[in-house]
Formats: sequence, structure tokens, C-alpha cells
Amino acid sequence: STIVWRGKPALAEWVGDVPEIAGNENMNCPDACGLCPEHRQDTCCVLLEVTSRCNLACPHCFAESSSTCAGEDPPLDQVKAWIADIAGRGKTFLQLSGGEPTLRDDLPDVIRFAKKAGCEYVQLNSNGLRLADDPDYVEALADAGLSFVFMQFDGTTDTIHSILRGGALLNTKLRAIEQCGLCNIGVILVPTLVPGVNLQDVGAIIRMAMARSPVVRGVHFQPVSYFGRYPQNPDNALRVTLPEVLRAIVEQAGDIVPANSFAPSHCDHARCGFHGSYIVTPGGLKPLTKPSQSGCCQPAPAEKNRRFVGIRWQRPSSRCCTDTDKPVSPIADCCDLGTIEGFFQRSRSHAFTISAMAFQDAYSLDLERLRQCSLHVYADGKVRPFCAHYLTRFHAHRG
Repeated sequence: STIVWRGKPALAEWVGDVPEIAGNENMNCPDACGLCPEHRQDTCCVLLEVTSRCNLACPHCFAESSSTCAGEDPPLDQVKAWIADIAGRGKTFLQLSGGEPTLRDDLPDVIRFAKKAGCEYVQLNSNGLRLADDPDYVEALADAGLSFVFMQFDGTTDTIHSILRGGALLNTKLRAIEQCGLCNIGVILVPTLVPGVNLQDVGAIIRMAMARSPVVRGVHFQPVSYFGRYPQNPDNALRVTLPEVLRAIVEQAGDIVPANSFAPSHCDHARCGFHGSYIVTPGGLKPLTKPSQSGCCQPAPAEKNRRFVGIRWQRPSSRCCTDTDKPVSPIADCCDLGTIEGFFQRSRSHAFTISAMAFQDAYSLDLERLRQCSLHVYADGKVRPFCAHYLTRFHAHRG
């Protein structure tokens, strides 16, 4: 057993009156060959690994990637065939992942093909290293149609990056954000939260992200989960639960983030995550999400969640109150939020989200949560729930 919820808000209060999923539980679910008839949710987005290579060797890595344990990349024609299959199924939100996808020189060709195949949104999951130092490559990604970058960003100090990623990478990450901004690519910062390392930096991460709006479109917190590669077997002291993330946000950034601006996920299970939608203003974050909302996604939850995420994370082609290529400062009151026109203009140009996803591992796996998962991984011609695909048996832990 392991801790899955610690402190307020109370679990029953958070989940509300949503009934448990009825029916027989398929105990073979983690090992099944794809989405079975008992799966309750359509696909919101599909993750596709395009490489197993990586230019980091992080202590925590769900894909167990590094430069020393990788094989050859799948050829471009094979990747195109996979994408055509994904798009043909009507799955139009594609995450390109790995490994580190930017190690592929032909990644712009992959993105260009995905857009032509019908993928409405193409997201790049990246550590940002090549994005920081190769502006021509970033421009090629933008020209190919890249929608936004989901960028590993664990904290505001080099100490944090050194512990979790093995090097002083803060300035590299900030350069990556800058290069994406010059090409009008939105960036979402993705911190992996580890107790004793960066939980105390939650507020500072949000402030740093806001200061780089409208390039940075939000922060997506991921409490550490123990699958793939991790340095030690976990006990409860090494866990971060969703209510602890919520409390950290309020305690560290309550002056700019309203405490009642978060809602549980109902596209996935309520215990899988939370989201808050905002507009960046000179005085802080103006919330658009109401706590009483039962998620963003009813009816047709997966389809509506794709739209919800895409509209907020993708930067619009037109700038807010300026035609220059320079990022607009969130401090500048460039839109009159008292007018309908100004409000909607600002809501597109300076959209911002704060969200979290608590992935499951062998210790915390819950079939009810798994059956409602909408984040799926494509492999071997099938799509599987993310946590089922990357699940590492606890006795097979590799440090």
C-alpha cells in the first residue's frame, strides 16, 4: 500500500458525488493489448515515441532513456506510417516524445507530415537543450507547424536541476523559452515534483512562468511517480500527493493565484489531476475556471479537453496590441479588460493554465482511474493508457 491523498481538500470533497465505475474489474488491464470495451474514455491525446535516445540521464525517467541505453531511431517512413494510423483513427492531438525527440534532425519532417495527415495539434515533449542552442532548428520546427512545447523545467535554481537532471541547466532552459518565443511557439513548463528537492519552489516556478507570458502558456506539475528509472524504492515520505501540490500553490503564490480557482479533472478520473485556466494581468492571474465546475469536459470529454488545451497552449498568430516580434510583457496593461473586445483579445494572447497530473505506478495503480484515462500511448499498432504502458513492476525497479 502507499499514500495517494494527504490532507485537505478531503478526498470525498474533491471527488464529489461522481459514482464509482460499475462492472467487473478486468484484473488483466495493465497487461492487456489495448483499450478494451470496459475502458470508459476516448483518447484526448496520443503520445508517440520517435526515439529512445536522450542527451540527459536523469535519475527519474519513465522511459528509462539515456545516451548509453538507446538503439537506432525508427526510420522516418515508419514514423509516418504510425502517424497516418493515429490520424486515421481520428486522434488529432499528437505528442512527440522519446527519449529526446530533438535529437532527430528530421523532426521538422515528422511534424510537417503530422499536420498534413490531419493532426490538429502537434506537441513536442522536450528537455529544451537543443532548442536553447540551435535557433535554426527551432525555426524549422515552427515552420513545419509545431503547436507548442511541453518542456521539462524542474525549478528556478541550478541546484534543483543538478539534483534531478545532472547539471546546472537553468540558463539553458531560459534560452530555450526565449528561442521558442522568437518563433511564436508556446511553451508549457513541466516540473517533476520531488519531496525535499523542489516542492518548496512551486510558487517561484509559477512566478517565473508568468514573467515570461505570453511565450509561457502555463505550468503542468507532475508529482514524482516511480516507474521506469528511479533512484530508490519509494516510501510515503518520497511521495507528493495532489492536495499537497494544491496547498503549495496557495501557500507560495496565493497573492497571485486565487485559492478557489482549481477544478478536478473529469476528462480523466478526479484523482488523476486538476486544472485552472487564467488570463495573465498586471495584477496577477484572473481565473476563468470555477471550482464548482465538474471538469472542462462534459459531454464528449476527450474532444472538449483537446480543444480546451489547444486553445490555451497554442499561441495565436496575432499579437496582443502590437505587431512587433517582441514578446508582450504581462506587466504592460496593453488591453482594456473592462471592454469585451479587450477581454477576449487578452484571453487569447495571455492565456495561462496551472495543472497537474498524478501518474500511477506499481504501488498506486488503481483500475478505476486506469479505465478513465484519456492520455494514451501508441505502440505496436494499439493505444494504451499512459500509466499502463509505462508501468514498471516494483520488483523490477532499476536505479
